[in-house]
Amino acid sequence: MPTPLNPDFPALPAASWPSRLLHALAATRARAVAALIILSLACFIPGFASLQPMDRDEPRFAQASKQMLESRDFVDIRFQDEARHKKPVGIYWLQSATVATAEALGVPEARTTIFLYRLPSLAAAIGTVLATYWAALAFLGPVGAFLSAALMAASILLGVEARLAKTDATLALACTLVFGGLARAYLRRGIELSRGTLAAFWSGMALGILVKGPIVLMVAGLALAVLAIKDRSLSWAARLRPWLGLALVAIAVLPWFAAILHKTGGAFLAESVGKDMLGKVGSAQEKHGAPPGFYLLAFFGTFWPAAAFSAIAAPFVWQTRREPAIALCLAWIIPSWIVFEVVPTKLPHYVLPLYPAIAILTVHTLIAGGLWRRGSSITALLVPFVPLGLLVGLPAAAWWLDGSIPFAGIPVLLLAVLVAIYAWRLYARRDGAGALVAAILASALLSVGVFGLVQPGLRALKLSPRLAEAARSVGCVDPAIATAGYREPSLVFLTRTDLAMPATGGEAARLLAEGNGCRIAFVTQREEPDFAAELARRNVSPRLVTRVAGFNINGGRRVDIGVYAISP
Repeated sequence: MPTPLNPDFPALPAASWPSRLLHALAATRARAVAALIILSLACFIPGFASLQPMDRDEPRFAQASKQMLESRDFVDIRFQDEARHKKPVGIYWLQSATVATAEALGVPEARTTIFLYRLPSLAAAIGTVLATYWAALAFLGPVGAFLSAALMAASILLGVEARLAKTDATLALACTLVFGGLARAYLRRGIELSRGTLAAFWSGMALGILVKGPIVLMVAGLALAVLAIKDRSLSWAARLRPWLGLALVAIAVLPWFAAILHKTGGAFLAESVGKDMLGKVGSAQEKHGAPPGFYLLAFFGTFWPAAAFSAIAAPFVWQTRREPAIALCLAWIIPSWIVFEVVPTKLPHYVLPLYPAIAILTVHTLIAGGLWRRGSSITALLVPFVPLGLLVGLPAAAWWLDGSIPFAGIPVLLLAVLVAIYAWRLYARRDGAGALVAAILASALLSVGVFGLVQPGLRALKLSPRLAEAARSVGCVDPAIATAGYREPSLVFLTRTDLAMPATGGEAARLLAEGNGCRIAFVTQREEPDFAAELARRNVSPRLVTRVAGFNINGGRRVDIGVYAISP
């Protein structure tokens, strides 16, 4: 009968103050949960409100949620006049409910305040950390489970997704709940599954489907298939009460799917399955193509600071792959990872739902004494390498973009480097627990330095917020706005849903000249000759309010945008 990894492994040695801190925080479940929430907030909150809407996906999600509030249509999903049928409705409901609550509480300009749309992602990221702790308790003792969850809180990728109003943090939460339920069903066959475990498993399944369609089904289904081949049986899965669970999932997800299919006449399936999902399988979408191996290389940055230790742990994990608990984690990770590597469209966050299992395997290897190998100290240098690279690279980037040095952030970045070096030294002394704790603290410091102190000063990257502020400075009530040459979704979100996006500067001039009331046009320097020629032909002379210059991340180029206005 499969059994979990022995939760009574010898306690991690408390050789240094980070190790002692780890044992103290994990002493009770209540203390561990409180500490994980505090750690998550320390890693996720810096820059949460000051980070501009990150083109292009985030403002598309936020704008579609905003339009639900404007139209009061909570079935269809639209970006301006275009149907947005790529993902199910779950994240839009969460975002629109959050913003509606903020409006009811009197938050000013709630519908164009991006951090409100990010709150579901923040809650889901914290939930992912706590769900990792819960899942890890099926494999490890309380100290190991706490450390596994803390590695998730410190990971760069989860920290990024916690700050973005998208689906990926919520999907990670859903998949981690499913993974934790699956672990208890597979590893604890002599113990009846609690109602809480069943509720977590099936609610994770329903949430995952409502947020991102079949991804959670794919990850869990592939894991089940691998385990069935390994054990030549899947009878243990009956403990999850599949017929009752699937019925409850159907009750949760089918009403909206039926409503959207009825409303769109089947167009939703054609768009979401035919174009979005199958399109990503057949070819690289939106210039997001990469060869196989992309996720493996990106892993060393996205799962920092734990990635180096995970790489060191890999040989030991493979040697012990026949142990039931190890086999379960590998069944969760490897098949889905291969699918993501094979699919041409690649984005770093696609593999995020697999990271909790990697964190658990890493900590298990540490506890079992398999985290030290010849030359592994060289691999562990990745821990200080990342903050050191940011300490050098961010000031250089700030100087190139804005001609300024982020002096406020440099001391914190330097401190993160020093703590990361200390983590490496602890590892070299074979204090693995202390090394991981110190690396986690370095990650929290890096979050404060990068997102909290350096990022707000990078004005060159905040083109849409500056253009929206320039439009407000005109002093008009409800002005008509057009933009030529700069067409980012963030500008739609921060200005108005009916923002006109003419193809040329001449068309922008025509809209400016022919409209009534207050009109504003944003025109890039490239489009301004055509814009000026059309204005001259019409004998119209708008006021140049200001110029906004900066760097468009998506275009990968500098832009200079004139803000023109006609006020009655």
